[in-house]
Amino acid sequence: MATITKEMTIGDILRVDEGLVPILLETGMHCLGCPSAQAESLEDACMVHGTDVNAIIGKMNEYLAAK
Repeated sequence: MATITKEMTIGDILRVDEGLVPILLETGMHCLGCPSAQAESLEDACMVHGTDVNAIIGKMNEYLAAK
């Protein structure tokens, strides 16, 4: 099982499991396919969107563990 980290890019996360998309969308990250989303880290994206990276990582890893 993959583990999501704050250093991963949004593109990396989407390649792990596209089922993580709703978690990203509910935090306001609606441009998942844009070029910057493919290159910026989750930590950077959270900083731009004013969200807690650790909370999002927790939700995503919880989702992956439940599969």
